[in-house]
Amino acid sequence: MSDEGRIRLQKFLAQSGVASRRRCEDFMTASRVEVNGEIVTQMGARVNPLTDVVRVDGKRLPPPSEYVYFVLNKPRGVVSSMSDERGRPDLSEFVANREERLFHVGRLDTDTSGLLVLTNDGDFAQRLAHPSFEVTKTYVALVDGIVKDNVGPLLKKGVMLDDGEAKVDRFIVKDTSRGSSLVELDIHMGRNRIVRRLLAEVDHPVRELTRTGFGPIHLGGLRSGVMRELSRDELGELLDSVES
Repeated sequence: MSDEGRIRLQKFLAQSGVASRRRCEDFMTASRVEVNGEIVTQMGARVNPLTDVVRVDGKRLPPPSEYVYFVLNKPRGVVSSMSDERGRPDLSEFVANREERLFHVGRLDTDTSGLLVLTNDGDFAQRLAHPSFEVTKTYVALVDGIVKDNVGPLLKKGVMLDDGEAKVDRFIVKDTSRGSSLVELDIHMGRNRIVRRLLAEVDHPVRELTRTGFGPIHLGGLRSGVMRELSRDELGELLDSVES
């Protein structure tokens, strides 16, 4: 096999920020490193960083790339578009200082806040947004009414909407107060306004809605209107989710 484009495995691990090269060699000796599904302990092993899938402790290392990947906490009232023909606030104000042409992965309704992935990797964005990959999204919603115990099981079993059955993967009530409830749910369906329609169907219309998770990515303490780069582990898990 030609060595063109191939480098020593421990060098690639160190360049990826795993640890020092000496420490990476210890990882290999301890059978913590695998390449294309096989444990590699040989110090002379070489990999092609662009084509080989390398993992440390089961976590995938993204290949070196000219692409960038960000997560934005989109404020409520901002359109999920880089330019809005009606002059409404859009995503352009958050990426004005970036040289790359960024795409948003999927979209959030204008009146929904929260997690939005931005990248200049158009193919990756398309695949990640495609329904066939069924990336799980987490939402927190403030809804009308006190949510009863039977609502969660009903939503997990499935509710019939105008465009077919829909259901959630997880549903919990976080708080109730003065005729309203704060709920959290996981859903992998990507249909239009699916969360709002589901909750309205069970008589709990949404007052406020925020997406807090997208696959392995979580907002955490990211403030509204702030953007950050995806971590190495987050990007590695996302690459796995679209079988890249």
